[in-house]
Amino acid sequence: MTETGAERQLLIVEDDDAFARTLGRSFERRGYAVALASNLADVEALLATSSPGYAVVDLKLNGEASGLACVQMLHRHNAKMLIVVLTGFASIATAVEAIKLGACHYLAKPSNTDDIEAAFGRAAGTTEVELTNRSTSIKTLEWERIHETLAETGFNISETARRLGMHRRTLARKLGKQQVK
Repeated sequence: MTETGAERQLLIVEDDDAFARTLGRSFERRGYAVALASNLADVEALLATSSPGYAVVDLKLNGEASGLACVQMLHRHNAKMLIVVLTGFASIATAVEAIKLGACHYLAKPSNTDDIEAAFGRAAGTTEVELTNRSTSIKTLEWERIHETLAETGFNISETARRLGMHRRTLARKLGKQQVK
């Protein structure tokens, strides 16, 4: 990547301050000018004074709208911005929505700076992705349905459990067992 100026500006939207700082320092070593935000209000304030060419957005932000709302806001601000969604709660439903809203890529944690920078470079997509012959299991389908409903409810555990017809503790236990970090 040989961009200069505004195009080398990176916005990291992450509510885990330590992770955001570490990721930011790593990108700064690669020549990016990094700005950090932990919520939608911070993003809106930053966009009033700058227009980054790249963004890394955490899917689940503390106590407010999901990172999908942030992706939508960033894409409306600059349709050419390369946005990578980074999440510990990966699902097909949220990946599809992130791409529809303007993200160029979707990565499950743990992902490092190399993975994210490579995702920026693969924004156009490729037909060279390897297809698998593995069929989808019942557990995978259940996991995807849980995450689809989580996204629909803005990651509200109680409402998700109600919609799925299961006890809140059961849902919390399933999420705890399958959580991707």
